[in-house]
Amino acid sequence: MRLPALIDQYKENLRIAMDTLRVSKLRSGLTILGVVIGVATVMTMASIVEGLRSQIISTVEVAGPTTFYVVKAYSQTPVNPQNLPAWIRIRPDLSEEEADLVRRLPETKYAAIWAQIAARLAYQGERTQMTTVFGADAGYPEIQGGELTDGRWFTRNEVASGASVVVVQDAMARRLFGRVSPLGKTIEVGGRPMEVIGLYQPPENIFAPQGSETGAIIPFKLMDAQFTVDKTNALFIPVKPRSGVTVAAAQEAVTIAMREHRRLRPAQQNSFDLITQDQILEIFDQLTGVFFLVMIVLASVALLVGGIGVMAIMMVSVTDRTREIGIRKALGATRGDIAVQFLIEAATLTGIGGLIGIVIGLGVGQLLTRLLGINASPPVALTLIAVGVSVGIGVVFGVLPARRAARLDPIEALRYE
Repeated sequence: MRLPALIDQYKENLRIAMDTLRVSKLRSGLTILGVVIGVATVMTMASIVEGLRSQIISTVEVAGPTTFYVVKAYSQTPVNPQNLPAWIRIRPDLSEEEADLVRRLPETKYAAIWAQIAARLAYQGERTQMTTVFGADAGYPEIQGGELTDGRWFTRNEVASGASVVVVQDAMARRLFGRVSPLGKTIEVGGRPMEVIGLYQPPENIFAPQGSETGAIIPFKLMDAQFTVDKTNALFIPVKPRSGVTVAAAQEAVTIAMREHRRLRPAQQNSFDLITQDQILEIFDQLTGVFFLVMIVLASVALLVGGIGVMAIMMVSVTDRTREIGIRKALGATRGDIAVQFLIEAATLTGIGGLIGIVIGLGVGQLLTRLLGINASPPVALTLIAVGVSVGIGVVFGVLPARRAARLDPIEALRYE
């Protein structure tokens, strides 16, 4: 059969399918509901996961793809500091001396020892929820990005002495002071009084879910002296290589310097770990991969139910249209023509369900990402896959009804009432 004839046949079958849908609106709507739910679930989850991933990547780009971190022990999940495994317990904690050693290396542009805790900020009866507080130095924006909107960063003397000063995030300052300037005023950070010397605005694209954003930055020595720091999970040395130095070369230099400082013999393993931005992304991919897999399984169940519904309805449709099939066969329609007609009808049902599911899923996904403050773009590739899968379900589950229709005896079909 030539291509024009095939196109005409397809158009005719599609028209018949659409007429059937219009005649049986309720039955058709219930048939495609499972497909709509399945595809909508997949598209919603895909939008959220893609948005989170883009935010993580944006955060990595802020710090720079070459930035890496020296930590006491690398673990994909935080370990309990009160019950450390033996291989971590025997490792020494990171120290300021080691951070200074790494900073003096010719391969590094920046290195310092940082820590973080969770604490509340308070001022005259007003207080925030628990927020992340960093113990760092004036190089904080070098790694985290962002900028001062007012005031200043710490001086060298304040960093060296652990002065009671704090740079507060803009949003936190507004919660505590409203429109009044907080500069020069004393707030409490985790119950300790500190003078506000600056206001910090983090980069807009940094990934920080509600309640976990950085609320304040204080000198590291102040944090180390006045707060209890989890030195296994929350103490680290961020390292930024010099321009023209590869991550591998900088990591090798840091590893050699740290091993020499700790007097490790050649046969001994490192008593510290290095984490690159790629490893951070890999951890995130693993977490979201499991989450997305669960959603795919749930959506597949909905799609399976929808496919079974399509098959059941199409079987009923074959019975209801037995006489019509007999007439078409009497007029010269072949078994292949009848089978193609019902396959196209089934694919049309699920294709429409898939399109509706995509629209709903993308709409809900965009709404949720906006509520979460995440910039997400629609997953175009997955959208095309979803259309193909929904149509494919119609074809697969439409095979049995189509074969039944094609095998009907035309004489018996014409006698059917």
